[in-house]
Amino acid sequence: MSLAEYVRILGRGPGRSRSLTRGEAQESMRLILSGHAAPEAIGALLMLLRMKGETAAEIAGFADSAAAVSPALPAIDLDWPSYAAGRTRGQPWFLLSAKLVAQAGHRVLLHGWNGGDPKVRAGLADAGIGFAKSVDETAHLLDRDGIAYLPLEYLHPRLFRLLNLRDVLGLRSCINTVCRMLNPARAGASVQGVFHPSYRLLQAEAAELRGWSSLSVIKGAGGEFERNPAKELAVFGLRDGRVWDATLPALRRETLRLAEASDRSLPDLWAGASTTGFEATLVTATAALALDTLGHRDSDVLANDLWTHRRSRPAA
Repeated sequence: MSLAEYVRILGRGPGRSRSLTRGEAQESMRLILSGHAAPEAIGALLMLLRMKGETAAEIAGFADSAAAVSPALPAIDLDWPSYAAGRTRGQPWFLLSAKLVAQAGHRVLLHGWNGGDPKVRAGLADAGIGFAKSVDETAHLLDRDGIAYLPLEYLHPRLFRLLNLRDVLGLRSCINTVCRMLNPARAGASVQGVFHPSYRLLQAEAAELRGWSSLSVIKGAGGEFERNPAKELAVFGLRDGRVWDATLPALRRETLRLAEASDRSLPDLWAGASTTGFEATLVTATAALALDTLGHRDSDVLANDLWTHRRSRPAA
């Protein structure tokens, strides 16, 4: 079948159109990534899906095919996608949370693209997290530091081009969600942030279809996996391969948007003495949820201990 057949399924009109099955989604993404699909058909398919609203089966099918042609990566423990645009956030404090998880002995792979916003990538060096441009560099950083950042343009150039069709179409497409669901190193656990709350359950259901074991999805700062300690938090995902959800209480009394938090730098916070300030609580609370996703009991105690002793540990 050509991609036009799948466009027809989605666009026949009221009473005749339907969602794609997982198998149809797999085949349509395979056609798109093969380079044999007409660009007009690609745009039509993506925008019809946006208008209809993606299903878990469609997202799982697209991610299946995208993952099938991604490079083989070293084994990791935690997948940490970063695909938010960043316009509503301040400092990328979550990078320090990821570093804490790595210092607990887990291998953490961050991957992503944040549009034209430089905050996350500028923050990598500040957080002491290495920037990889190949599989070999990723393996080296994981062996050396337990953590690495692999940009989407090097990880999966074809998916990167699809993601950037937003500049042509003027609208976000389901490719943003597919990137979050890629899990390129086939980790047993993943943490994800979304901007729109409705995607939390969608991604949990897609992960269940893909056979994942553990996942936590939150509405995070600017769409990243980052917990605001001043707000109650709804968490969706998987535990032991089954859809799961929980509500976590606020940890601080301040009513504070993360973009309004202090302008301290990541190195200043890491090197400072504070263990109880707003930003420190944000870092440890985010790390605790990631550690819980990895199966740690008393993850909040572990995260606080890691933070308290961080300065005695070698920098990446």
